[in-house]
Amino acid sequence: MGMHHRIVIIGGGNAGLSVAARLRNAGQDDVAVVEPQTEHFYQPLWTLVGGGAADRSESVRPQAEVMPQGVAWIKDAVTQIHPDERRLTLASEAEVDYDYLVVSPGLQLDWDRIPGMAEAIDTPNVSSNYRFDLAPKTWKLIKGLRRGTAVFTMPSGPIKCAGAPQKIAYLAADYWRQQGVLDAIRIILVLPTPAMFGVEVFSNELDKAVKRYGIDVRLSSEVTEIDPSAQTVTITDNFAGTSDEVGYDMLHVVPPQSAPDWIKDSPVRKADDPNGYVDVGPNTLQHTQWPEIFSLGDAGSTPNSKTGAAIRKQAPVLVDNLLAAMEHRRLTARYEGYASCPITTSRKTMLLAEFDYSMQPAPSIPLIDTTHERRDMWYLKRYGLPAMYWNLILKGRA
Repeated sequence: MGMHHRIVIIGGGNAGLSVAARLRNAGQDDVAVVEPQTEHFYQPLWTLVGGGAADRSESVRPQAEVMPQGVAWIKDAVTQIHPDERRLTLASEAEVDYDYLVVSPGLQLDWDRIPGMAEAIDTPNVSSNYRFDLAPKTWKLIKGLRRGTAVFTMPSGPIKCAGAPQKIAYLAADYWRQQGVLDAIRIILVLPTPAMFGVEVFSNELDKAVKRYGIDVRLSSEVTEIDPSAQTVTITDNFAGTSDEVGYDMLHVVPPQSAPDWIKDSPVRKADDPNGYVDVGPNTLQHTQWPEIFSLGDAGSTPNSKTGAAIRKQAPVLVDNLLAAMEHRRLTARYEGYASCPITTSRKTMLLAEFDYSMQPAPSIPLIDTTHERRDMWYLKRYGLPAMYWNLILKGRA
């Protein structure tokens, strides 16, 4: 069984549907999206679910409800890309031919890369907001802890929304402060980076937050092993070359992440990249070898922070350049690396960290200083951004 579509998009997440909607709005009438999942998730809300500030049901809708009208939905998974033949092989063994291809499958969560993590996640005292089914468990653990040690981890290497491992620590600490038990809880935040954030002005603001809550931050460190039976984690200081075993009463883990394995095994991957990202130009989002292939979102090799805000800036650039390629015009649209990380620093304040390839602040809201924690930014995170996502971004209007 074979199919052919002029434009095929791999992935029905934020990136894939944003591009599909924009292509339909531009008059393209033969667009297909390959996506096996029947539910669509707004993942940025899971931090608030884990922090007890939102309900999980707000983060999910039927995929059929958000699929752009007029797009062919292929309910299957891609297992291989054959770029020289312009063909995809699917899990069902069906094949799809394309004239142009957009690769946006997102990242996979590599639970097995840290010894003990896959086993620990199923134990009563360990959770992760990086899974839809586990975010409510995080909130249950936070509510139930009245004394002891809470450890929040972040892996080395790029991950989806690199601020999320910190956000839940601040939400938990603020809740424990409100409950009057913060002084009885030791909070350890394990970060692989040498500072709280890669942009100094935002890092300085987060330094104030951890000082306010008394959080023990382990910089340039990562959890290298978990023993769920003993309820201990091994924290390795990569700068000092030392390791420390710490017991926990609550553990919030973030798994290492990479491109899907089938992308790693594909010729479209970047050859020297262990994470297997799709090899595209950092500004044009066009593949470096096959000009009919484009990629955006978390699985692309662009050296930006992997956030939904980055996708929002990438999607119009990709569509403009894809249409130019289809019409044999020069690609003039450019993505300059914009990303945004809305970091919840309490249960009522947020720091909106916006930056680009230069790793300098790149504010997009006029007349507002977003280099500091703000109450109005909390409402943006809690209500504004979800509404924008469902009503504008997925429809190619923002």
